[in-house]
Amino acid sequence: MNDESGPGHTDAEVAEVIRRYLEAHDRRDSDAALSAFTPDATVVDDGQTYVGSNEIRRWLETASTEFTYTRTFVDARLIDANTWLMTNHLEGNFPGNVVDLRYEFVLTGDLISRLVIAP
Repeated sequence: MNDESGPGHTDAEVAEVIRRYLEAHDRRDSDAALSAFTPDATVVDDGQTYVGSNEIRRWLETASTEFTYTRTFVDARLIDANTWLMTNHLEGNFPGNVVDLRYEFVLTGDLISRLVIAP
């Protein structure tokens, strides 16, 4: 099933684990954000790949302190039974100050097993 071109979902309709991760990340709560991932999860962000809980924890702790920003939900689409594609608008003190980022979340059970963040 490919619903990428179909109607989007609201923030409230997105899988609970994704909402929990984003809310924890926004609060800069690395422990709560990390709890949303499988132990062997992969995160790809800004050209870097992080695999497993230790690397993802370091990424979360660095990402939460490097810049200050606000995140605004734009859209979410269910691509298949385990994959969500979400767009968030960020404004902050990072280079360029404004960006729309696409977050591709792959779920395994009730946890995130892969997250790819790209412009």
